[in-house]
Amino acid sequence: MTRVGTAKHTCDAVRNGEQTAVDVCRAAFDVIAARDPALGAFTTLVFDRALARAEEIDAEPERWRSRALVGLPVALKDNLCTRGIRTTASSRILESYVPPYDATVVQRLEAAGAVVVGKTNCDEFAMGSSTENSAFQVTCNPWALDRIPGGSSGGSAVAVAAGMTPVALGSDTGGSIRQPAAHCGIVGLKPTYGRVSRYGLLAFASSLDQVGPLTHSAVDAAMVLDVIAGADPADATSSRTPVGDYLKALDGRVRGLRIGIPRRLLETGVDADVMQGLENALAVLRERGATLVEVDLEHASAAIPVYYLIATAEASSNLARYDGVRYGYRAPTEGRADLAAMYALTRAKGFGAEVKRRIMLGTYVLSAGYYDAYYLKAQQVRTLIRTDYDRALEQADILAMPTAPTPPFKLGERVEDPLQMYLGDVFTVGANLTGLPAISVPCGFAGTNLPLGLQLIGRPFDEATLLRVADAYERDTPWSTQHPPIS
Repeated sequence: MTRVGTAKHTCDAVRNGEQTAVDVCRAAFDVIAARDPALGAFTTLVFDRALARAEEIDAEPERWRSRALVGLPVALKDNLCTRGIRTTASSRILESYVPPYDATVVQRLEAAGAVVVGKTNCDEFAMGSSTENSAFQVTCNPWALDRIPGGSSGGSAVAVAAGMTPVALGSDTGGSIRQPAAHCGIVGLKPTYGRVSRYGLLAFASSLDQVGPLTHSAVDAAMVLDVIAGADPADATSSRTPVGDYLKALDGRVRGLRIGIPRRLLETGVDADVMQGLENALAVLRERGATLVEVDLEHASAAIPVYYLIATAEASSNLARYDGVRYGYRAPTEGRADLAAMYALTRAKGFGAEVKRRIMLGTYVLSAGYYDAYYLKAQQVRTLIRTDYDRALEQADILAMPTAPTPPFKLGERVEDPLQMYLGDVFTVGANLTGLPAISVPCGFAGTNLPLGLQLIGRPFDEATLLRVADAYERDTPWSTQHPPIS
């Protein structure tokens, strides 16, 4: 069984007439049919729709040839609205929901010639770090089927890592693009908050969520970001900051670049293989001419509690709309006619355990008598964390650290220990709390072929530098070209 090629290779082949969009589309579905039953990456596939779209592209080559993503099969995390395609956020409460509109990122992908092949599994409402919280299925890591793929965008990461699609979109609230990218051995980019429209993304925590690509390389990530970035009148939080040409930024040059290392943050709780992977990656960049400088993120140890106060508070507010009245699942009231009973039964049966846990935590911290002590205090510490990152990025051009403190752990290992699960986000939540761009790139393996990720964090709206450094690193290492040993 072959793999679908990289985004650049695929688009170039369609553009040059070496392959048709239909050929590429059929090949993607062939790989999905062969591999996904064991992996569980997809919740919905749209073969007929995708094939009709590919035929449309082939029928008008002059119209589509110049489009950036012509003929490219793309998978979408199942919390991105797609007109006429079921969008569930991997939750029973939205099991039958079919949106009447497309998310802005979906509109932009299709306008650029991409072909949507399906929706990918995720932790319910993007709340999780292992893709074990889905209401429908568990997704397995293609490098080791007994390991988690990361989360919450685990299905998207697996679709790319297993060669089913060259590109997938995910959302990142506390590391949900970067962490599964690291655990699956691919590239995951969280853009600056406001760089990419959130219109049509089912909200988890509105001040933290951001949409971004999962790909095989920095080149592919740049191609996708070139298409989806930019202001959107439908999203008031999207930024009007000019969008650069990200592909042109990939010149391989890092000489003179200052890379900040927060050594104090790395002193405890980091697996030895993870630290070795980081040191090896830094040595490669230093050999290319980069300079390493130590920086201090003084309040970084508070990032996890701050994140889980703010994120749960926003989740409590956002998920109040799922009440069984306007859309989505409505539980039978079992003879009780009052509205309160319908609300309670719907939410009890429609939401899973992790979502209920976070709603209850968020409701608690927003309640009278606790708001100042918890939510307000968390926002104040969030400001301190942002100040730490601003200072560090005055001393350095980018920051480097592991994406996750451990290699991918075994399925079921942390399901009953949410605190340990939450600590897996220790290095990723900072970029969400501060709104900064961050990327994870493969940087080696631990044990028996368990992927590791190098995380780079940049200045606001400076995705170009992150992509340039990631691309330079890929040129000198083999990790981005290695694939899981699956048939």
